[in-house]
Amino acid sequence: MKHASTLLVAAAVVTACAPGDAEHGQGARTGSGQGVERLRVQVEQELPHDETAFTQGLEFSGDTLYEGTGRNGQSKLTAGPAGGPPERSVSLPEEFFGEGITVTDSGVWQLTWTSGVAIERDPDTLAERRRVSYDGEGWGLCDQDDRLVMSDGSATLTFRDPGTFEPQGSIDVTEAGQPVENLNELECVGGDVYANVWQTEDIVRIDPGSGRVTARIDASGLLDEGEVTSPEAVLNGIAAYPGSDRFLITGKLWPKMFRVAFVPAD
Repeated sequence: MKHASTLLVAAAVVTACAPGDAEHGQGARTGSGQGVERLRVQVEQELPHDETAFTQGLEFSGDTLYEGTGRNGQSKLTAGPAGGPPERSVSLPEEFFGEGITVTDSGVWQLTWTSGVAIERDPDTLAERRRVSYDGEGWGLCDQDDRLVMSDGSATLTFRDPGTFEPQGSIDVTEAGQPVENLNELECVGGDVYANVWQTEDIVRIDPGSGRVTARIDASGLLDEGEVTSPEAVLNGIAAYPGSDRFLITGKLWPKMFRVAFVPAD
């Protein structure tokens, strides 16, 4: 989710979901039992996106879209309507490289990449409330009922207390018995966790109880070749539309966002 990449990835998009929406968690399933479902994105709408935004986190709360961006000296948290200019914006101190975000019942948490600092903010004003420390890198974050789920770029997801940010355990993510590395931006939907796989055009759906990948979603081909302006312009950003089974997905430095459905790949 982070460093400049030497690999030019044709931009693609993913999505994930808002906490506590059971419809999202079930809507993508097609009854494949214990196998890994193969899904793809079906675009329903294109929306404009700030092509200078180095997107690290994306999440809806009601009609408000929160977006966290990265890069030292450029990291921000914004809030406003999807596809429109932000109504509120706050910059991080220059020493922080902003990462994933999530909205809880009482606030907004924003990670930093290598500083080991999570910032809690007021959801209305975006004003900083406090900072807490954690070990390791921060990549993605989502809110799942009474816990937060956090990624660090490895195949491990860490569960955290939403009030104290203290770790409450972890799970290793596997597909066909093999670890799934580079788990990046996250979205919690019902009992599932959706994750961007960094530098790929795939999103995976994870059972956080077992760590097993239950679906792999192909989000390729969303941007034309001429719209990919940088090796760092990779898929990143998944937000579930509340009350539906649709997702909003985008990428770092992308000029567009996409409202999509996840449908069977065949």
